[in-house]
Amino acid sequence: MRLNNNAMGVALVGAIASLPRVAAWGVAGHEIVATIAQIHLHPSTVEQLCAILPPYANCHLAPVAAWADKVRFHMPWSGPLHYVGGVGDHPSDHCDFGDDGWQGTPGHNVLGAVRNTTMWLEKGYEGAEEALKFLVHFIGDLHQPLHLTGRDRGGNSVKVRFDRRITNLHSVWDSRLIAKSLRTIPQNYTYPLPSRQIESALRGTIYDPYVRQIMYEGVLGRFRDAIDEWTVCPLPELSTRPYPLTEKLEQLPVRGGFFDAVRSSLSSWMRPRKPVEEAPPTDDEIICPHAWAAPMHQLNCDIIWPAELDDPNYQAQIATQGYLELDTPKYAGRIKDEWLVEELLAMGGIRLAATLNYLFAREETAVSPLYKLY
Repeated sequence: MRLNNNAMGVALVGAIASLPRVAAWGVAGHEIVATIAQIHLHPSTVEQLCAILPPYANCHLAPVAAWADKVRFHMPWSGPLHYVGGVGDHPSDHCDFGDDGWQGTPGHNVLGAVRNTTMWLEKGYEGAEEALKFLVHFIGDLHQPLHLTGRDRGGNSVKVRFDRRITNLHSVWDSRLIAKSLRTIPQNYTYPLPSRQIESALRGTIYDPYVRQIMYEGVLGRFRDAIDEWTVCPLPELSTRPYPLTEKLEQLPVRGGFFDAVRSSLSSWMRPRKPVEEAPPTDDEIICPHAWAAPMHQLNCDIIWPAELDDPNYQAQIATQGYLELDTPKYAGRIKDEWLVEELLAMGGIRLAATLNYLFAREETAVSPLYKLY
C-alpha cells in the first residue's frame, strides 16, 4: 500500500510550501549514486528491496533515484527536504554548518529527511515504496555540497559560464562537470569489467563506463583505504559499542569470500568511536547525516564557491568580460585532478548501500554495513 501524500508530509516533515530549486546532481548523477549503492548491496537486501520497489525498477535503485525531483511540484511540502542552509553561512569567505542554527523550519531539511525516511523504513510503516524512493534521492542530495548551503539558493542565483555557455553555479555541479567527465572516459571502460557484482548493477546506460571507472580507479583504487571511515558515525558520550550485528559473527560459519572480507573489516567497526558531547538530533551511531555532511559542506569554502564571485569589482567586470568562466584548469581542472566529483558520487553510493543493508539485510548474514567486493 502506498503512503498517502498528506500522511507522508505530516509524518516526515509537515506540509509546507517551497520555491522550486534545480535538482541535485541531475538525473544521471542521482542514478550513478544509486548504481554504486546497488553494487554494494547484500543479496538479502536486494531480495527485500525487490518487494518494495515498483515493478518498472526491476529490483534496481537507479530507476527511482530521480523520482523525488519529479514529484516536488505536486508535493510542495517536500521541496525543503532537498537541501539545508546554516544561519550565517556565506561561502566562500565563511562556512558555518549549523553552528548558529538552520534556516527555515526546524528539521525540514535534507538532514532531517534522511533521518526520518530511514526511521520510516526501519519501523516498517505503510508507504515503504515512497519512503525508499525519497531516501535514495535524499542521500544523493546530501552529497552535492551546494545542497548544504543556503547562500543564493545553493548557487542557483549565481550566473557563471561553463564551456563558454551561461549557466549557474548550481548547474555546474548538478550536471555539467559530470557531462564533461562522460565525454573523456577512456575507451576501455566501455567494455565489461571482470566482476559480476559490478556488471550486474549496470543497465546499459550512457554512464555505465563512468561507473566502471569510478569503481575500478576510485573505490578499488584511490578511495579504498578511506571507505571504512565513510560509513563510521561518531558516538555521543564515551562508548565502545560495536556495529549492532557484529556480535553474531562468531556464530556464523566461515564460507569464504564475503565472510572473509567481513572478518578483515570488523576492526574498524569494533574500535572505540570518536566521542562527541552531544549528537545532533538527526544522528546516531549508525545513521549520521550531519556528521557525514559537515566535511562536504566545507568544500564550498575550499573550492566549490569561487572567491572571484565576491570580488567587489566582479559586477563591473561582467559588463566588459562576461560572467566568470569555470571550465578552466584552475577550477574544473583542479576538480578533475582531485577526483572530487567521483569521490562524492562514490561516497553517496556507499553510504546509501550501508544504510539499506542496515535496514534490510537479514541479521544472520548482515554482519557488515557493506557487501564488499574488495
